Amino acid sequence: MTTVEENTVEEKPKRLISGPGMLLVWFYGVMVVGAVSRSVYQIATEFDRAPLAYSLSAVAGVVYGFITYSLIRGGERARRAAQVCCAAELAGVLIVGTLTVIDSSAFPDATVWSYYGAGYIFIPVLLPLSALYWLRKNRTVDTGDTADTVTP
Repeated sequence: MTTVEENTVEEKPKRLISGPGMLLVWFYGVMVVGAVSRSVYQIATEFDRAPLAYSLSAVAGVVYGFITYSLIRGGERARRAAQVCCAAELAGVLIVGTLTVIDSSAFPDATVWSYYGAGYIFIPVLLPLSALYWLRKNRTVDTGDTADTVTP
């Protein structure tokens, strides 16, 4: 009786930070620092003034951090996780941005996503759109034995 031994070769995850991906990592890194430092200060000093706004800024910072990590980590699973987070980020920006335009009293103090990120030069609305495009462009499709890159 013979046994067939399969050779398994671990492939490195596909890098997502080549070319424009590196710029995305840089921007997301800056947004992590901005959103987290702002929210930590505001939560520590004046949380009772606008708890929802400051909590949303903290959530934005965590989302930015996860997306940054996923882009650096690379691979198809990380790409899909980053894509989901970017979609959630975009939804948050659009919802909070619209609420601040319709009823500015809903948020007594600005969040990272207020007025579609106007306080951050609209980066919060442009960044997830750019990231979603980049992540879609760099997706891989499993065709059985190998993973092929799909380009639009």
